[in-house]
Amino acid sequence: MNYTIKNKYLEVTASDAGAELQSVKSADGTEYLWQADPEIWHGKAPNIFPYVARLTEGRYTLNGREYNMKIHGILKYVTLLLEEHSDTSMTFRLDSCEETREQYPFEFTYRITYALEGRTLVTTTSVVNHGTERMYFAVGGHPGFNVPLEDGLGFDDYYLEFDQPSHPYRVGFTDTCFLTGCDELYPLEDGRRIPLHHDLFDHDAVVLKHAPRCVRIASDKGTRSVTVCYPDFQYIGFWHMPHKEAPYVCIEPWSSLPSRDGIVEEFSQQSDLFGLDGGKRFETTWTIEIQ
Repeated sequence: MNYTIKNKYLEVTASDAGAELQSVKSADGTEYLWQADPEIWHGKAPNIFPYVARLTEGRYTLNGREYNMKIHGILKYVTLLLEEHSDTSMTFRLDSCEETREQYPFEFTYRITYALEGRTLVTTTSVVNHGTERMYFAVGGHPGFNVPLEDGLGFDDYYLEFDQPSHPYRVGFTDTCFLTGCDELYPLEDGRRIPLHHDLFDHDAVVLKHAPRCVRIASDKGTRSVTVCYPDFQYIGFWHMPHKEAPYVCIEPWSSLPSRDGIVEEFSQQSDLFGLDGGKRFETTWTIEIQ
């Protein structure tokens, strides 16, 4: 079921299926969120928990036991409870259950809140560990944004631009999207920009580390833009379906990286996963600003 929040600048709709965003519209009715096309990519804005991207052979170990988990974790395959809903805010909740414990053996509550603040959509994720053992997890977002954002412009008229100059590194991936361990300096145009062109994604996602924590999609020929800020996330990914002239770009804040090539990861040993002690609570926030 879909639920909507609204202020004078934005109207945002999300589904209880994965708590996935379904629409992000400006006051004049312009749709900024990719609206899914099964011929290209059926997603819109999946939420990521408790693992980012792929596990080698779709499995991992924890304290000597083996578990299976699909790409990007469990959220995109479950229905969450709408816990709170006001004119400008909504919160979805997932409690651990038999279905989640088959893949992820922890007692937890996951919440995601969407709140409107002016032209900005604020996404807050919280995780509570109800167990006694240390809980290992990652979080992230995967929203796709329409490109172009205005009539008369093309995909190649746009760029990704960081809010400050930097020298990020591109995370090395195999052809099957596992880590190679070989990261390379990723030059930015004028130290800040990545010009958009469809073959940018022919080798799948461009995932950067040591990058600034705000980036926008914009064009010098237009006035509309999307800015995503992710102060607590180590990695940022950019993606559209490879080998397609897909009219969207995903901006993906990631707290961790996928599995190393050929290695079935032990969760307690993967250094970039969060570790949350029993009875403790974790929270992080990222934002989408529409212009």
